[in-house]
Amino acid sequence: MEFETRYAASSGANIAYHAVGDGDVDLVMVPTFISNVEMTWEVPTLARFARTLARFTRLILFDRRGCGASDGPAGAAALEQQLDDVQAVVEASGSSHPALLSLNEGAALSLLFAASHPEAVSALVLMDPQARLVADTDYEWAPSPKARAESMRRIIANWGQASAENPWMVFAGEDPEDRRMLARYQRLAAGPGDAAAALELAGETDVREILPSVQCPTLVLRRAEDEFIDARHSYYVAEHVPGAKLIELPGTGPPWVNGPEEAAAVIEEFLTGVHPPAPSERVLATVLFTDIVGSTEHATRLGDAAWRTLLESHDRVVRTEVRFHRGRVVKSLGDGALALFDGPSRAIGCAQAIRAGLAGLGLQSRAGLHAGECELLPDGDVGGIAVHIGARIAGLAEPDEVLVSGTVRDLSVGSPFRLESRGEQRLKGVQEPWRVFAVRTPEAR
Repeated sequence: MEFETRYAASSGANIAYHAVGDGDVDLVMVPTFISNVEMTWEVPTLARFARTLARFTRLILFDRRGCGASDGPAGAAALEQQLDDVQAVVEASGSSHPALLSLNEGAALSLLFAASHPEAVSALVLMDPQARLVADTDYEWAPSPKARAESMRRIIANWGQASAENPWMVFAGEDPEDRRMLARYQRLAAGPGDAAAALELAGETDVREILPSVQCPTLVLRRAEDEFIDARHSYYVAEHVPGAKLIELPGTGPPWVNGPEEAAAVIEEFLTGVHPPAPSERVLATVLFTDIVGSTEHATRLGDAAWRTLLESHDRVVRTEVRFHRGRVVKSLGDGALALFDGPSRAIGCAQAIRAGLAGLGLQSRAGLHAGECELLPDGDVGGIAVHIGARIAGLAEPDEVLVSGTVRDLSVGSPFRLESRGEQRLKGVQEPWRVFAVRTPEAR
């Protein structure tokens, strides 16, 4: 089997990838926080698993931005930017409607991609998935921040070493040569500093709220006696992704280490029996509501004709910035607008840019954002509770303020925006209170 490293251009970076095998199913393997596509074929445990998958799929491997052979600073790319990287690899490899396979915390990227692009993903295979890495409300059993910090310290202190003190050696088994090769994989995937940055970013990621938005067939796979990753991570994902199938293989350790052929057989049966989902009318998206402050007073002061002219200028600013930030204006709201984005960071940047553009017209604005499942309506409009929540959050904003929901905050980890908590807020028509944050960053562009 020949392996040729190719590159997919994505947002100023070149993402390294391999495409091997000639099976009927395209399978994109989403790596953990670090990777090295070339070393994948040299580490015995990883190579054995990848070769087995390539017997019945067209297997597509890639290095995350800043890892292995890919460009960019490791650990600095927000999930939203990494979504673009996945899309770039899918397009560059000539794939169409692939399945995604992820390992451990790589599940967050796979789940978010599947929820954001339901038309593009045929199935998900999540091995030991982790939607969140640290304890939180309704997730108390996960490691505390202190315990995880100690675990990270041990990992980084022993980075690239084949000793038993390196926690990653559980992925290599007991063979000394396998351990030596996995240690080398670590060193060539990322240096200790970059690995620490990537681990820190992963620890801030939380995709629990988007799990119900995943629409494709999903397989959750783990080993019943594995003690390295708490089983409740897998159980949580399986319980909250609609229709997800959980299979626990016998034995200990990760599914791809001990007897990877057994795991591959389960995956093959799952993928070859999957049919493409029907065209989706639901999608995970970020909604942005904008509103002119004091519009009635402006209209009264200016008169109808001058006010219409000013509104036309307002609309041009909104359309220009939404287009620049890769969004879609859903509709004008008279003295505001509703826009839709496939990533929260782009939506925040757009809200900031609109605020700056309207200030140049002598207008103050307010904005609210929320990320959630939206219903795509036949007339191009959108509906659903996510839209309702976004509108209510916008209503809480002060003049020249951009407010976002806790979901937007969780999905924009790693972005350049600084968010300040506004606590939990009661939203009209919404049963539970929502965490709300104010954006405190320099204007976009």
